Amino acid sequence: MEANNAYPLAKKTFGKPKTIIEVNGIKIGSDELTVIAGPCAVESEEQLYAIGEYLAGEGVKIMRGGAYKPRTSPYSFQGLKEDGLRLLKGVSQKFDMAIITEVLDLSLLDTIYPYTDILQIGARNMKNYHFLKELGKTDKPILLKRGMDATIEEWLLAAEYILIGGNEKVILCERGIRTFDHTTRNTMDIAAIPLIKQLSHLPIIADPSQASGNRDIVIPLALAAVAAGADGLMIEVHNNPDKALSDGPQSLRFEQFSELMEKLKLVTKLSGKHLSPIPLKTQLI
Repeated sequence: MEANNAYPLAKKTFGKPKTIIEVNGIKIGSDELTVIAGPCAVESEEQLYAIGEYLAGEGVKIMRGGAYKPRTSPYSFQGLKEDGLRLLKGVSQKFDMAIITEVLDLSLLDTIYPYTDILQIGARNMKNYHFLKELGKTDKPILLKRGMDATIEEWLLAAEYILIGGNEKVILCERGIRTFDHTTRNTMDIAAIPLIKQLSHLPIIADPSQASGNRDIVIPLALAAVAAGADGLMIEVHNNPDKALSDGPQSLRFEQFSELMEKLKLVTKLSGKHLSPIPLKTQLI
C-alpha cells in the first residue's frame, strides 16, 4: 500500500517531521516509550486509588480509566459517569499523572473535557465522521482507536477528519481487528504498526489488552508491538481482575504488569526507544 492524496494531512511527506505530542511533559511519539495503563472502568475510589498508587510506583505517567462505558449489552456496567471523572481527577492530582478517558458522543464532551488530558475515541466511533469533525475543533490530544473492521486507509481517513478541523494532536491506536478466528477477542495487526510508520507522521500506540481479551498473552503482544516500532502501549491493569466489573479477563494483575515493565527495558533498547527513569519521590510513595 502506498501513501496517496486521500489523506494529505495525515500522510508522511518528505521534509515533514514526525509528530510529537506533548501532554504534561510527556512526549508521545518521541524516543521515549509512552506507557498508558489503568482499569477498563472506574469502579470505586478504593479501586482507582490502589491502581493509581501502584502504577505511579512503576513510573507510569498516563492513567487510563473509563467513566462512561460503551457496552454491547445494555445490562452491563455502564460506568460511574461524572463521579468516575471526579475520581480520575483526584488520582491525577495525587499521583501527578495525566488522564485519558473515552468520549462516547458530543453530548458528553463538555462534561468530560475539564477532567481529562487526552480524549479517547473508541473503535465504535472511528467511522462517526460528524463526531470526528467536531472533535477536530478541540485543542486536546485525541487518541483514535482503529475500528474493528477498518482498513489502514479508512483509519487514516478518520484521522484526516480530525486534522481538517485544526487539531493536529492525533494519536493512532491499534487495538486489534475482527477476523474469523474467535480464539482471541480480536486479532492483533502487528503489521499495521510499521505500515503506519511508513504512511503517516502521526504517532501510533498499541492496545494488546483489547486485541487479545486474554491477560496471559498481553505481555508477548505488547513486546511484539514495541519491537515493531510502536510509540507506546495502552494496558489494562486491575488490582482484583477476577472481580472487575468490565474486561477482567484481559486486565493484568500487578505482578504481571511489573514483569512487563522489566521486559520492556530490554525490548526498548532494541527498538531505539527508552523508558523514563522512575523519579525518586514516586518510588517512595
